[in-house]
Order: sequence, then structure tokens, then C-alpha cells
Amino acid sequence: MAHSIVWASVATVDGDGRPRTRILHPFWEWDGTDLFGWIATVPSPVKRAHLAVHPEVSVSYWAPTHDTCAAECLVEWYTDDDTCAAVWDKFATAPEPVGYDPSIIPMWRDGPTSDEFAVLRLTPYRLRVMPGSMMTRGEGEVLTWSDHSGRRD
Repeated sequence: MAHSIVWASVATVDGDGRPRTRILHPFWEWDGTDLFGWIATVPSPVKRAHLAVHPEVSVSYWAPTHDTCAAECLVEWYTDDDTCAAVWDKFATAPEPVGYDPSIIPMWRDGPTSDEFAVLRLTPYRLRVMPGSMMTRGEGEVLTWSDHSGRRD
């Protein structure tokens, strides 16, 4: 569902507990054991400050059919050239609608080693998927999963 909706509202929380959302484009991977996501992003001072205090995000997707899915995740920043180049390549070579040419972003014209390009790695500890039919007709099933062992309390 996430890869068909593509764009997600991603919320961080500042040091005073105030949330901030932004629209980002996660790329999710299943390695056969674990699900994890990657977000190519500008390492803005706000994102850096929020994630330094609370290294977690909430990622929420919504489709016009009212299908929704959400992931609550631990987050790690990556700025090293190897990881940035690998994630750049994931987006550049993935099929649409998830795949796109990252160089279309003006701040990233210098490529994956630009100071304006960074990567967030998402490790979900809670997932929720709800088909829109639950909301509109009371039909279907809400799916949830959680791994409290990875949750920071």
C-alpha cells in the first residue's frame, strides 16, 4: 500500500514535545526477515534537532479510497558517501511510482555526495494497515503489528 500511495506525512517531535509534519517519499524494503525504510532528504536544522532529541518518526499514508497505513519507526541518519550513493541508486532505479531521478530536486543537483543530501533509515516498531472499506462500509480487516523490543521507552 505504501508504495502505491508513495508520498507520506512524516512527523517528528521537538525537544518541547511539539510535533511537526512534512511530506516525504519513503522507500520500503523487506530483506526476508525485517522491514526497513529509507528516506532521501535535506538534512535541515529542524529535522536534525528533532531527531537528535527524539530519534523516532511517525509515517502516515492516505489514499483517496481512504486506505491508510502507518509506521512508527526508530530513525538513524546516514551522511556517508557509500550509503547516500546506494540509497540514491535505489530511488533512481526503482520502478515508478516509487522510483524517480533524485537529481530533479534542485538542492541535489550535485548528486548523492552533496551536503544537502542525507538519508534516514527507518526501523518500524509498529505498523497499521486499514482498508478504506473499514471506514466506508465496515468491511475488511485492520492489520497491526508491533515489536516492542525495538521501541525506545
